[in-house]
Amino acid sequence: MTEISTGLGKLRLPNRQRHLLGLLDLLGGRVGNLDFQKLLFLYCREPNVPQIYDFVPYRFGAFSFTSYADRRKLVALQLLNDIDGRWILSDKGRMIAGRAHEPHMTDFVRRNRNLRGDHLIAATYRQFPYFAIRSEIADKILRGDNVTLRKIESARSIATPAPLTTIGYEGRTIESYLNALLLAGVTLLCDVRRNAISRKYGFSKKTLAHACTGVGIRYEHLPQLGVAGEHRRNLRSQADYDRLFDRYEREVLPEQEHEIATIRNWINSGGRVALTCFERLPHCCHRSCVASAIGIDGGAIARVKHL
Repeated sequence: MTEISTGLGKLRLPNRQRHLLGLLDLLGGRVGNLDFQKLLFLYCREPNVPQIYDFVPYRFGAFSFTSYADRRKLVALQLLNDIDGRWILSDKGRMIAGRAHEPHMTDFVRRNRNLRGDHLIAATYRQFPYFAIRSEIADKILRGDNVTLRKIESARSIATPAPLTTIGYEGRTIESYLNALLLAGVTLLCDVRRNAISRKYGFSKKTLAHACTGVGIRYEHLPQLGVAGEHRRNLRSQADYDRLFDRYEREVLPEQEHEIATIRNWINSGGRVALTCFERLPHCCHRSCVASAIGIDGGAIARVKHL
């Protein structure tokens, strides 16, 4: 977090937003949505640039949900102007952006200032074919470039995905989380939180469902499989978690046969399902209990992968 003094007071901006403003300023302060997203992506892949934004393969290639959330915040702060189809610095934004220039940023813009439109998109696809696997325009943009098109097709292939996966979002951005699901071949995300809300951007129900849909993953929420909040208090050791999960398996799961059968049916119908909750470590989360219950009398569901 960086505190910046202006003639209008002090602003505390995350470093990623400061980089975003500085890059936009060096690019002339006015760039189209698609062009800026691709330039931001390439900038974030520079060897000397901190990992300020993660990206996912989306309709037109690499896309960062977090950068657009930051755009909305910067518009609210009057640092960007809210004009459809453009990222545009306001006068107030220019005052701040000029202090965010860094040598590697200046060098990147010098090398890529004139890269725009289809040539820019094609450059990102050629350098990073994985991020084109969901593209709706790859065939048009890369017409005749069969080498890159084959690389994109190869990046879509998942070697024998597990029928059942578990994943926690603790410590992940929404983009790194979605990439983990895509690389594991997941086709359906089953949210097993009692209340699918989060203070962490991207992981409340509506936002998460929208993001999943955007990368071709179906989202379902089964709150009946969640753990009541009052039971999650004062968990300080693995022994505390083990007691909680023992109680969950004795008192909750036996009452949720319909939900367990629903997940099992998704898998038996060809879905590649991921169970999700907050905790990063599977042994600290009840999703492992749910995964075990799914396999109790569903012999075909033998492999569970923990991301």
